[in-house]
Amino acid sequence: MEHGHKQSFASKYLFSTDHKVIGIQYITVGLLMAVIGGFLAYVFRYNLAFPGKDIPLFGQLLPQQYNTFITNHGMIMVFWVGMPILLSGLGNLLIPTMVGTDDMAFPFLNMLSFWIFTLSAIVLIAAFFVPGGAFGGGWTMYPPLSAGGYMNTSPDLLTALFSGTSLMILAVALEFVAMLMGGINFLVTTINKRAKGMTPWRIPLIVWFLDIASVIFMFSCGPLVAGAFMLLLDNIVGTGFFDASRGGDPILWQHLFWFFGHPEVYVLLLPALGVLGEIIPVFSRKPLFAYKTIIYLALASAVLSVVVWAHHQFVSGIDPRMATFFSVGTIIISIPFAGIFLAFMATLWGGSIKFTVPMMFALGFVALFLVGGLTGLFLGSNAFDIYAHDSYFVVAHFHYTLFPDIFFGFFAAFYFWFPKYLGKELNVTLGKIHFWLTTIFFNSTFFLLFFNGLHGQHRRINDYSFFGNVAMEPYSTFEKVATISAICLILSQLVFVLNLFKTLSSGKKAAKNPWNAATLEWVTDTPPIHGNFETFPEVYRGPYEYSVPDAKDDFIPQNVAN
Repeated sequence: MEHGHKQSFASKYLFSTDHKVIGIQYITVGLLMAVIGGFLAYVFRYNLAFPGKDIPLFGQLLPQQYNTFITNHGMIMVFWVGMPILLSGLGNLLIPTMVGTDDMAFPFLNMLSFWIFTLSAIVLIAAFFVPGGAFGGGWTMYPPLSAGGYMNTSPDLLTALFSGTSLMILAVALEFVAMLMGGINFLVTTINKRAKGMTPWRIPLIVWFLDIASVIFMFSCGPLVAGAFMLLLDNIVGTGFFDASRGGDPILWQHLFWFFGHPEVYVLLLPALGVLGEIIPVFSRKPLFAYKTIIYLALASAVLSVVVWAHHQFVSGIDPRMATFFSVGTIIISIPFAGIFLAFMATLWGGSIKFTVPMMFALGFVALFLVGGLTGLFLGSNAFDIYAHDSYFVVAHFHYTLFPDIFFGFFAAFYFWFPKYLGKELNVTLGKIHFWLTTIFFNSTFFLLFFNGLHGQHRRINDYSFFGNVAMEPYSTFEKVATISAICLILSQLVFVLNLFKTLSSGKKAAKNPWNAATLEWVTDTPPIHGNFETFPEVYRGPYEYSVPDAKDDFIPQNVAN
């Protein structure tokens, strides 16, 4: 391979077609969006605990600003943080090196996908600066708030086109285009560009999971894209697809949204579980238990993910007989994931466990997600959900599912693969401090909100004191604790930032394979050269050959014949 050609700064770092640079670009933009999403959360959470008070670094939060901030916080964290860092970022970094090839199948398409994604983020942020401000009708964009509702009525076509609602819909559409481009690349690269000898059952688990997540996204996003186009027409040219007074149906949007929105949970979850599947065997020094079974379970979950969407609609007037069907489906879909987690636990059982920073975040992910998963079983029951729907019980539940996916999954991956792809050793002490602060303050932020929800506290209300002191009493103390903890949780990420910049500026050069891992990315130089491999490797074994009897070392890389 030829690696000696010179590149300009722009071609190397801005408009690069190298999958590693693009992966880092996705992660960088995702983390910048996390800063924005975190700031929005700080503002509205401070307002919840201390309504009517001036918010440091912001000032007074008006009711409509509260709606806007909470809407965009949800949108940003799901679509502009979770997807770029877990799916696009990790997928770009890992897939070519782990399957033993030089780059993605379509490098230019890969670069284009990143810049379309970046454009989508710019469009979303720009909505804050148009007349009327950004959309504030909830991140699920339910009509009538999003379809000619109180924020969107305008006789001026140009004003309607550049309203906060229209810009949010456009941003989502652009982001979906970018993710579809990336998913095509992931699948074609894995299928067509694998190293010689890498049969399907020798592909690392995270590559399987990234590809399955891409397939879920491709098959589920179509109805929402169609619905978004209909919603855009309702806002710009005055159609009535979701207007009941004109023969439309606002509930139709809920079906279109959640047919994608619930599988989206697994688009985020599967890459994070793939990270666990790589880290746990390495730091247990054991082969991954039931590797093939885990893949079959993930495929089963992919199929089931698109048939349980309406459990989000138990209070929308759904027929009770259909509600029972979706309740049963929701409980059934927990079985494949229970099997995957049990396989991870079996891998740990009897292993020589090393509590490195990546392993700590991986185990923290397991512990926190189990809380989210178990409370999800309660909400999957329509009898319980009728009372808990739109309460803070739901808020606590989905933060216990999405926060471990997005952040614990990402941090585990970051501390595990950072030395390989950027060539520097991260500070272990700072990493462990970061883990414990994040774990403690996350739990103290969200666990108490389960109790507020069970007391009946409804979400998406900016000032609960409006209901009087008696109604506020069960909520106020826990709201203050949650707010202080949330601020501490945000500030604790400065330890991560300090570790990152300290390492980049003065960190020691990392070893080629510091964890003694067996997959192909550890065969490359540190950091990998342009094109990844001097010569393409040949694969002779599976990805998890640890503690093999009579082996010279306690691991055997995939490219070693004997």
